[in-house]
Amino acid sequence: MTISTAAGCAAPDQAAPLPASLDLEKETVITGVVRSAAGEAVPGAYVRLLDSTGEFTAEVVTSPAGQFRFFAAPGTWTLRALSRHGNGDTAVTATRGINEVSVTVQA
Repeated sequence: MTISTAAGCAAPDQAAPLPASLDLEKETVITGVVRSAAGEAVPGAYVRLLDSTGEFTAEVVTSPAGQFRFFAAPGTWTLRALSRHGNGDTAVTATRGINEVSVTVQA
């Protein structure tokens, strides 16, 4: 399993296009946007990927447009967003290919 993380200064650009070499028949991508309760994109939010038992797996910081992306295994995941606008959780059952998710945060 390959997971993108925001460790150190090498955090991947969350707004960058997916690599052309990515085989979506073999890879699972969880991607989306963090939004405030008012529907505005939330830049700089920390998005955590938690496995089906609630165990921390990875974390990224959203782009200026509130975007995030994880490369994960198929299965049930929880996305937890933490931001100055509040926090929010969203469950996703990811399958191979692109899985688009929105996470709403509120105080």
